[in-house]
Amino acid sequence: MVIPAAGLRLFEGKRGLVVGIANDQSIAWGCARAFRAFGAEVAVTYLNDKARPYVEPLARELEAPIFLPLDTTVPGQMEAVFAAITEQWGELDFLVHSIAFAPRDTLAGRVTDAPLDGFLKTMEVSCWSFIRMGHLAEPLMRKGGALFTMTYYGAEKVIENYNIMGVAKAALESAVRYMAAELGPKGIRVHAISPGPLATRAASGIPEFDALLDKARRKAPARELVTIDDVGIATAFLAHESARLMTGQVLYIDGGYNIID
Repeated sequence: MVIPAAGLRLFEGKRGLVVGIANDQSIAWGCARAFRAFGAEVAVTYLNDKARPYVEPLARELEAPIFLPLDTTVPGQMEAVFAAITEQWGELDFLVHSIAFAPRDTLAGRVTDAPLDGFLKTMEVSCWSFIRMGHLAEPLMRKGGALFTMTYYGAEKVIENYNIMGVAKAALESAVRYMAAELGPKGIRVHAISPGPLATRAASGIPEFDALLDKARRKAPARELVTIDDVGIATAFLAHESARLMTGQVLYIDGGYNIID
């Protein structure tokens, strides 16, 4: 891990919600750990009872004062998380949304052949859930704040085997721009973070992912793969007041891979 300098408590007194930690390899974990290292209080969610044993030790490491289940497809769970934040904190400074899902058969098939139910489920979890979280976070960000979601280069270019998820990420990036325009007057900034390929649990569902990792390592100008800590620290920087006039952007953290043909 890239450890922040001792005493660099840039987010002392700040509070945020991180959604999407599945284990200690998750991008969301890299983000939560960075914000906590910089002094923020961090609320954490876990998907379900099966996921809880993997996430709970990480929540304890963060000293998370709020630790609740959140499956965005279960009615009322999202609202319950924000109700708990409202009751315990009464405010929110940042939100990290790091979740995406596509049914296996929909992800493996051609976009042209996507069934309606698979398409809708992909869009619900991967895009609409961020829009809904923005809606719920808005009244808690009375002094401004920052909303982040995770995207990928496959939203912009056709990436083999990324398929329907590329469509969902393209919608997500568009939502970021519209939300940034709507929430900007309230001092709320919105960004999509686009890391290079990472060996996360979510990525394991993409066929031939190892080949994608090798290609990224070879082609990126930095000649190395991004880590979850690289993503976390960059995200924390963008949440800081120093970046207050940056909003509505897709920010690549990929060693420069996206600039290479």
